[in-house]
Amino acid sequence: MKKFRFNRSQLCIPYAIFLIFFVIAPLIVIVYYAFTNGQGQFTFNNFTGFFTNPNILGTLLYSFALAIVTTLVCLIIAYPTAYILARSNFKKKYVLLLLFILPMWINFTLRITALKEILSVLEGNISEYPFLNSVIGMTFDFLPFMILPLYTSLLKLDKNLLEAASDLGANRFTVFLRVTLPLSVPGIISGITMVLLPSMTNYVVLDMLYNSTYIMGSLIGSYFSAYDWNNGSMISLILLIIIFIVTLATNRFSDKDANNRGAVL
Repeated sequence: MKKFRFNRSQLCIPYAIFLIFFVIAPLIVIVYYAFTNGQGQFTFNNFTGFFTNPNILGTLLYSFALAIVTTLVCLIIAYPTAYILARSNFKKKYVLLLLFILPMWINFTLRITALKEILSVLEGNISEYPFLNSVIGMTFDFLPFMILPLYTSLLKLDKNLLEAASDLGANRFTVFLRVTLPLSVPGIISGITMVLLPSMTNYVVLDMLYNSTYIMGSLIGSYFSAYDWNNGSMISLILLIIIFIVTLATNRFSDKDANNRGAVL
């Protein structure tokens, strides 16, 4: 009787099945609808319409502006927070870190509803400030995703490098600017990637805060709600390409920065 030999490559079979049915197959469907019309005929009209429709281009620019501002606000808040937590000698700093992560454990709808009530008290009619409320809502939602990679990156810093810089006469600001900040670039890039890309399409925050403005996610949803799968699929495909390019650029920048740090060290 032959013994059954387990091949480690067989572990890839469940992942391959999942990849085919839940990633590749839906992507093929999106590509098909993106380059066809309502009658199933091949066409480039959906592609050209993306770049000639002022509503789509305006929504894309608005989404980029909202995502960039949200990312900058998250970075401004998260970096000092992560730096203090990573460099401090607090015995309970993990508890403090948990306080920033704790909102992620609460239902998303409850969190945004609570935020809406707070904004209603502070601003009155929150629908009058759609961009401001969107930034606040996105920051409230994505801030932990910026803090965690920054905290991890700063926590792994070699303290010997910081001490060596101090021994060579550098003050605290110079140590931070020349040593700490460059070495924390991977965490910054990871945080930017985790905040910038989702905030371009997360329209749920806008809807729950009664914003009348559109971002790419809500625009795509409006096309599919109107059963215009062709234009909706084309917008989704182009947005996917943009996200892929941004991700590729950030990864290359991170790899280049790592090589430069390795050459210096």
